[in-house]
Amino acid sequence: MLKEIFGHPLLKWAMISGLITGVLSFGYFLALYALDIMPLGNKRTPDFGINIIMMIATVWYYRRRVGKGLLHLWEGLSICYVLNTVAAIITGWLIYFFVEQIDPSVFTDYLAEIKNLILSRKGQITKEMGAAQYSRVLQDVNKIRPADLITDEVSKKTVLAVLPVLIISLIFRKQDVSFQKQD
Repeated sequence: MLKEIFGHPLLKWAMISGLITGVLSFGYFLALYALDIMPLGNKRTPDFGINIIMMIATVWYYRRRVGKGLLHLWEGLSICYVLNTVAAIITGWLIYFFVEQIDPSVFTDYLAEIKNLILSRKGQITKEMGAAQYSRVLQDVNKIRPADLITDEVSKKTVLAVLPVLIISLIFRKQDVSFQKQD
């Protein structure tokens, strides 16, 4: 049963590409870490470019090799979303293990950076949301756990993927129109 499900080319190629994409995104995280750049936070957002490149490559490959030049819109959407989700889960877990087992200071520095950002914007936040809400936001930073990095990665990549997935799927879709050519 599992072999039939995971043996389907659409799922197989999307999952393999998702695994590769997750490892590449983690490599980007490690590159930032090696360059002494905070690897968590906004500096890591460009790693989504890796996802987009891999989505394009996988959809192109699937259309060319598996679909023999044809690709339905739903196939493109499915490939991209499975790839993106698998990549986000892999990246999230690898980052989680890194901050838990290899260098926990990355996570504590990340929390300190968040607190400093909130403290530096105290006047603006207090004006817009009130003093009580400002205090609550500041206290909530202490509740962030390393495991939250996994769900953050999945949710962030899911939201970021909506428009690129649609565009990629629309560009690469090609349906069999041979039935329309019968005159």
